[in-house]
Amino acid sequence: MGGRPVTTAVVHPTGNRELLGLLGRTPLARVTADLPCPHPGFWAKLEGLGAGGMKARAAVSMLLGAKERGELRPGAPVVESTSGTLGIGLAFAGQALGHPIVLIGDTELEPSMRRLLRTYGVRLELVDRPAAEGGWQAARLARLRQLLAELPGAYWPDQYNNPDNVAGYGSLAAEMAAELDHLDVLVCSVGTGGHSAGVVAPLRRHWPHLRLIGVDATGSTIFGQPARTRLMRGLGSSIHPRNVAYDAFDEVHWVGPAESADACRRLAAGNFVSGGWSTGAVALVAAWAARVHPGAVVATVFPDGPQRYLGSVYDDDFATAHGLDLTCAATRPVEIPHPQAAEARGWTRCRTVTDPLAPPAAGGPSPAPTAPRPTAPGTGPVQAPAAGPRLPTHRTTRKEAP
Repeated sequence: MGGRPVTTAVVHPTGNRELLGLLGRTPLARVTADLPCPHPGFWAKLEGLGAGGMKARAAVSMLLGAKERGELRPGAPVVESTSGTLGIGLAFAGQALGHPIVLIGDTELEPSMRRLLRTYGVRLELVDRPAAEGGWQAARLARLRQLLAELPGAYWPDQYNNPDNVAGYGSLAAEMAAELDHLDVLVCSVGTGGHSAGVVAPLRRHWPHLRLIGVDATGSTIFGQPARTRLMRGLGSSIHPRNVAYDAFDEVHWVGPAESADACRRLAAGNFVSGGWSTGAVALVAAWAARVHPGAVVATVFPDGPQRYLGSVYDDDFATAHGLDLTCAATRPVEIPHPQAAEARGWTRCRTVTDPLAPPAAGGPSPAPTAPRPTAPGTGPVQAPAAGPRLPTHRTTRKEAP
């Protein structure tokens, strides 16, 4: 593992709390584009249109929490590992709260994102090769620990295990609850586990029978699959973040890069709103959920916009170079009974969700699955077909403005 020299000076922002007024309040869009099949439509929260992107909510929450506990002293540097999106959020939080930001990325980070982060005043270091175990993520974390020792008073938010990451998405849940008159299915990408855990708990206080579908990347180890080299960034992980609320999920889907890129392009051409790998993955699964649960209200979160992915997701030469066939889009997932039953090579669904690090149940070889989410009162028991249990029918309109 090595670090690439950084020539830009660290910027020491003085703090501008007026920026916090820009946080959140992102639009909610109705998505009806074929993905790839026709579907009744779903709602998408466009977090990429918010200042600092979706992860600005978590970044501000983590820094404010650390300041309140005395863990982050005035003007002290903040050091974190990132594949890009949290970096933008931390740059926003650092400017707002007066802290220099030091980020550890890797050489897979897009040149446009490198330039953008440095323009925002971030000190950016890049590790130049993955670790033997844990890949790029482990290599970034190893360099992070070195920097913590080198920078007096530096604070590491540890986004993967910091409960303030989860708490930061309470505002996102509140916005969705105010904008929708009902919600049956929520589809969330999973990387650190922060936004899925932070949104589902308060939304279930509004709608106790809300089903949560997690969307992971093929090659990610979060839900018990073997870790593999991943082309997609922003979702998935080579480690097991402790912010993942395993017991909150009703099912998990793994999506591959070709399927995600195809969905992103269909979104752009058919609905004008789109994004990166995470956006394509959750859009594909949300459209499927709307199709197989007729009458259900389905919503998801688009974490960012398309701009940083012009050289990857939206680049035909990139797709060809990485063997991505965008002409044969899958129309439904392959079903597996357990995360360890088979390796997900493409879009795959599993209705058994387990914590890979939980101790095995007494007398059993593997962790116990999460309990099924109950159906709404009055619907009675159902036998789940291959597409999933049928949900109660509700209006698919958002709340009218007062």
